[in-house]
Amino acid sequence: MRAIAISPEQFRSQAAILDRMYQLRARVFRDRLNWDVKVRDGRERDEFDLCQPTYILVVDARETVVGAVRLLPATGPTLLSVLFPELGGQGLFQPHAAMIESSRFCVDTSVTAAYEPSGQGQALHSATWTLFAAIIEWSMGEGYREIVTATDVRFERLLNRARWPMRRLGEPHMIGETLSVAGALPADDASFATVRPPGYRSDLGSVRRSAA
Repeated sequence: MRAIAISPEQFRSQAAILDRMYQLRARVFRDRLNWDVKVRDGRERDEFDLCQPTYILVVDARETVVGAVRLLPATGPTLLSVLFPELGGQGLFQPHAAMIESSRFCVDTSVTAAYEPSGQGQALHSATWTLFAAIIEWSMGEGYREIVTATDVRFERLLNRARWPMRRLGEPHMIGETLSVAGALPADDASFATVRPPGYRSDLGSVRRSAA
């Protein structure tokens, strides 16, 4: 599998693979996680998909989308600033030009195998590791130093297992039936080296992708 980036100017030419991404999001967020999201014709979209994001996708040899994430400049509008400002704490969320927001992180765990870094005892799906590494690689390549996200505490635990810990920006809050939290993650070489799985491949344009 490999990671690819789809920028706004590619939306028209990459419409077919983006359609598969929206279908994956519906299966993960509505069907598996039971989130209150808008799904139409088996595709999950929201208003932030209209804000010219960049998508990072993990695809297999048949171009099946097995993982995806949406990236938007944290200076807004973003999911955290518009929909969930209460997660930002007492002024701890301070967007800046070198911060990117990650949202709609999802992986099809039914088609990806688990990978455990030697000696870590932290088995996660290989697409998850690949997506983590690709987010960091793309962010560094675009000049971002920090990644902010609004997520649930289960995903926070997953990040801890990957040894890419999130710095909380506030206390957890119940949003619907989900205990949610906002936090920031570093986009740096040390984090990339930690989460990059063996054989990592990407088409993101960074020299780091060739590292074993």
